[in-house]
Amino acid sequence: MRLAYRPGVVRLTVSDIPLPPARTWYVYLVRAENQALYCGISDDPERRFAQHRSGRGARFFASSPAQALVYVEACGDKSTALRREIQIKKLTKKAKESLVLARAGLASAAPSGELSCPS
Repeated sequence: MRLAYRPGVVRLTVSDIPLPPARTWYVYLVRAENQALYCGISDDPERRFAQHRSGRGARFFASSPAQALVYVEACGDKSTALRREIQIKKLTKKAKESLVLARAGLASAAPSGELSCPS
C-alpha cells in the first residue's frame, strides 16, 4: 500500500502497519456419547467444546451428544491446523484411538504413519 507523495505527507507502506499477533490454532477430538470421535479445529478448543455440548456446534452431535474433549494439539496457525485436521480425519478409528491414548500418556507409541502438525 503506497500513498501518493505530497509535500508534508508521510509515505506509508504495508510493512509500516503493525499486524495483530498471530493466534495459535488447535486440532481437537471430541468423543460423542456413542463413542464416535469428531475432529475439528479452533483457536479456543475449550470454548468450541462447550458449544458442541450446548448444541450450537456441529450437526455431528445431533444424534449423539458430545461427552469429552479427548485430544488437543497446537498447530500454530489456521492453515497448519486445517492440514493436520485432514491428516487425522484420514486415520482409521483405531489409529485415532491410539492418538488419544498416546496423548494421554497411556500408550507407549503413537499410531504408525502418524504425522504431526506440518510446519
